[in-house]
Amino acid sequence: MKIREKIIEGGLAFSALITVLTTIGIIWVLLSQSLVFFKDVSIVEFLTNPEWTPLFTNKNYGILSLLSGTILTSSIAIAVALPIGLTIAIYLSEYAPKGFRTYVKPMLEILAAVPTVVYGFFALTIVTPYLKTIFPEIAPFNALSAGIVMGIMIIPMISSLSEDALFAVPKTLRDASYGMGSTRYQTAFKVLVPAASSGIIVSIILAISRAIGETMIVAIAAGQQPNMTMNPLETVETITAYIVQVSLGDVPHGSIEYRTIFAAGLTLFIFTFILNNISFYIRRKYQERYE
Repeated sequence: MKIREKIIEGGLAFSALITVLTTIGIIWVLLSQSLVFFKDVSIVEFLTNPEWTPLFTNKNYGILSLLSGTILTSSIAIAVALPIGLTIAIYLSEYAPKGFRTYVKPMLEILAAVPTVVYGFFALTIVTPYLKTIFPEIAPFNALSAGIVMGIMIIPMISSLSEDALFAVPKTLRDASYGMGSTRYQTAFKVLVPAASSGIIVSIILAISRAIGETMIVAIAAGQQPNMTMNPLETVETITAYIVQVSLGDVPHGSIEYRTIFAAGLTLFIFTFILNNISFYIRRKYQERYE
């Protein structure tokens, strides 16, 4: 038994080491290539210039237009996924019969297994034509359809994690609420949701990180035109879509245009790193509250 335990412990330690080394490798690649890029491009211009045209004759290296596209599509996705996901979570946790919850929750999680390229073509061929009947001025590639479909994609993440947080609330709180004469609605929204708020917030932050890092949906449906706008009917380009565009192989390897993908990737990494650390902090505070 001791030999088996040592083997298991060694395997777990090796897996953890691979994860750490992979993360360090990613950070080293992004930093090393980005530092070379910032030797030729001012970091002030990178952070303040509203134009991003590194592949044009008149070159500009302002990341703000890509950031605005990323934030716009992600905001639309959260606006779609948050109310639907929380509604599903509360229903499954407090209203649905146990048998119904057992079958429906795995079916919802199937949405997360659908390839994102399928979502992208769904947005382009189904959602955009439908939106055009409502908004005739909408562009063929637009932030709205991409954001809506991204929201559909991350619904399972919010609903599943939020439902787990609600399910983890001690049963004594439910019993105490019902003992005071509260209705099921009052128990769900005035007792359980506040008690599980930290876990729900964590699920929302993780869903935002997932939306920010999404690639294929925005590359197919949102377009590849850097445009600093908050109009969801216009074409935009996100950081991930630009990385896909440059990675197709048309840009010479080692050129400053090629290194823009590392600077953009570093920006995206920092963005998601901050969000994930906020999620970790909230989760830790939530655990300390109930220890």
